[in-house]
Amino acid sequence: MKRSPFAAGTAAAVLAAAWMHAVPASAETGVTDDTIKIGALGVLTGPNAKFGDTIYNGVEAVYKEANATGGIHGRMIEYVREDDRCQASEAVGAVKKLIHQHEVFMIHGGACSNASLAAKPEIVAADVPWVITASTASSLTDPVHPRIFTTMLAGWMESYAQVQYAIDLGMERIAIVAQHDNWGRSRYDPLIEAFKLHGIEPVADEEIAPDPTDGTPQALRLQAAQADAVILILFPKAAAVILRDAYKIGYKPFLIGGSTVGDVGVFANNVGIPGAADKLHAVSTIGYTADDPAMAEWKAKVEAAFPNDTFNIYHMFGIASGQFVVEALKRAGRDLTRESVSQAMNDLSVETDPYAGPITCTPTDHQCHNNAAWFGLVDGVTKRVGVTAVTR
Repeated sequence: MKRSPFAAGTAAAVLAAAWMHAVPASAETGVTDDTIKIGALGVLTGPNAKFGDTIYNGVEAVYKEANATGGIHGRMIEYVREDDRCQASEAVGAVKKLIHQHEVFMIHGGACSNASLAAKPEIVAADVPWVITASTASSLTDPVHPRIFTTMLAGWMESYAQVQYAIDLGMERIAIVAQHDNWGRSRYDPLIEAFKLHGIEPVADEEIAPDPTDGTPQALRLQAAQADAVILILFPKAAAVILRDAYKIGYKPFLIGGSTVGDVGVFANNVGIPGAADKLHAVSTIGYTADDPAMAEWKAKVEAAFPNDTFNIYHMFGIASGQFVVEALKRAGRDLTRESVSQAMNDLSVETDPYAGPITCTPTDHQCHNNAAWFGLVDGVTKRVGVTAVTR
């Protein structure tokens, strides 16, 4: 029997129509009619896990809230995580799995800078949007890439903020104590650059090991230089040694710490000498302490969603970043594509709950968070004492 050309054409048309009806309205990778799949790349296991899983629990708390109120234009966010173990060698495989196996729409994460730097070429090659939550390496977002943004203070911003803060407080004789390992140099070099831009020189520039047992020689030289403010580029142990030994010789300058000692109350307890940290102000990415009443609502949401967690500043990084991404997804519209969400983020300013100022991206600047908050002890309690808008 011969089949009618008309009947065959009609059948084909019916099948095509049925196929088109079954396919999601958006054919973009990671997007269906009902879901948006987002991937988290970061350290989930090992001693640095607090820089990853805890941050992503904060992100996911925001996503859960968005889903509970109807999602993003009717789509629910799915958040999948892959572990880079804070190692460059692991990051490439983890990001390949997110892109090619999970087929995520975008990546929202990044903790250890060395791992994120290793993953970047894979993300760029796949043309996947990436919002970085915690990695501080400037080269991740400078020069600008149209798909890559960060909601964390870039490393250079802390150093610039430290110099600016000392000047704003009227300090005239400013000194430095820094460790000169790779981490320390990444902050020390921008610090010297900031000094030069302001046309000043440090009255003393001391080096100390990351894991010292004695800071007395450095403290004596700082005292002899009559420094009225000392900028610290140190891990907590080295900073504690400097404070302890300076206090012991009766030298009590104003101390301007980095984010490593941003939880001033905890740091002061670790120093173990009452009063030694009373003149310490430390920079922080976030605008509140974890127990501030302004964070009470988010504390309750996070601990309800993740009962094994105790709310802390790392959750707050994730919450702020999550609020930024949710707003970008909303602005990208129902016809969601990688291009539309990248364009939305390219010119977006979002006031988040945990930060002291907005996350603001522009076409020429994808280092989108530049408001450094300052914390110190006020009547023995850690409080925010200032905010510096960082510029270069």
